[in-house]
Amino acid sequence: MSEANKLLLKRWFEQVWNQKSEAAIDEMFHKQGKSHGFPDADSVLVGPEPFKAVHRTFVGAFLTFTSMSRTLLPRVTRSRSLAGPMTHLGDHLGFPATLKKGTLDGSSFR
Repeated sequence: MSEANKLLLKRWFEQVWNQKSEAAIDEMFHKQGKSHGFPDADSVLVGPEPFKAVHRTFVGAFLTFTSMSRTLLPRVTRSRSLAGPMTHLGDHLGFPATLKKGTLDGSSFR
């Protein structure tokens, strides 16, 4: 993976997940970009607006996200965990916070 792509990936996790920046989503998520498997395994979100709606739910429910990439391929980043260890601290998932820890596997394609 090129240094530029590595920096973009780090920027994505820092600004979108840790800083909870919707402006960063608008800047980095292509208007026809797709997010597969988020929030459900068979979900496909197209464009930044549907992604931002799901993003609001997750950042409202979990405190801090960290990228823990395990495999870097030329155009694919397979993340072991998009959320590092994450703790369910908010009620944005439709039920009260459980304080349970979890992880979320995912892939980022560029």
